[in-house]
Amino acid sequence: MGRITLDKVTKSFGAVEVIPPLDLTIEDGEFTVFVGPSGCGKSTLLRLIAGLEDVSSGQIRIDSKDATDVPPARRGLAMVFQSYALYPHMSVRKNIAFPLRMARMDRAEIDRRVEAAASVLNLTDYLDRRPGQLSGGQRQRVAIGRAIVREPAAFLFDEPLSNLDAALRVGMRLEISELHERLTTTMIYVTHDQVEAMTMADRIVVLRAGHIEQVGSPLELYRTPRNLFVAGFIGSPRMNFIEGELARRVGAHTLGIRPEHIAVSDSGGEWSGTVGVSEHLGSDTMFHVHGTGLAETITVRADGEVGFKHGDRIHMTPRPDAMHRFDAAGLRIG
Repeated sequence: MGRITLDKVTKSFGAVEVIPPLDLTIEDGEFTVFVGPSGCGKSTLLRLIAGLEDVSSGQIRIDSKDATDVPPARRGLAMVFQSYALYPHMSVRKNIAFPLRMARMDRAEIDRRVEAAASVLNLTDYLDRRPGQLSGGQRQRVAIGRAIVREPAAFLFDEPLSNLDAALRVGMRLEISELHERLTTTMIYVTHDQVEAMTMADRIVVLRAGHIEQVGSPLELYRTPRNLFVAGFIGSPRMNFIEGELARRVGAHTLGIRPEHIAVSDSGGEWSGTVGVSEHLGSDTMFHVHGTGLAETITVRADGEVGFKHGDRIHMTPRPDAMHRFDAAGLRIG
């Protein structure tokens, strides 16, 4: 079991309140991602759950039991950090077994758990190697294996892929998601990368300045962002925002339209402008269009075969059913 509940939890450092009163429930078996810009409080929140930081007020419950003042080692949680923190002089087997040896577990049980974890993580052939003989992705799997052998109620991941290159990040993203499907254990994952959040999460918690801006599935946040912040943070490339006469005409202070919801052509269309920078990504091309009279730049996501180039006149038609409307306070109104 791994249901985690935060009830009016706060955290202050001196006179500075970094986590205002916050309520959140993470269901057993759920893959929850905390996402937000640097300094939004996501890692602090994870450390409060782990017990690595003391809460200033409020209560943390793990499987309905008050864990607010329980030491980290007794919370039944396992944390995987940004740094692998492996012992270079120990084999992979000994690195994975280390927390169990510290707990003075029976040798046979240690061997069973290490072998099981290695099998799940495709590390069986590497158990007798040392960390220096492994790739970055393999070393991160060893760090995850060290967490798995503890058989925790929940796994806590603090930006575990940020030290990997782009290709390894994609591969490890898939491996962690598949691991969750196999183990069905609660996982809480912290990242500033909204692509990681969208591709991995059952539910996303969007944070800003310690406040929860919205909680929902990736598609809920993509389709119905609660406010301008969430609308601009979720989705890549980010949503276009338009103010002025066009927005007022539809009863909004700000109108939002995602780049992928704008059709392009060389004639007709509701809007027009001049192509600036084009980003060719193979299957897709991102056109950054200037001089539309709507916004400084409108970004359009088009098929990779579309052949506009710098300086071309481009015509655009937004999907009416994909428009997002926000009021002067930045809140969604439709």
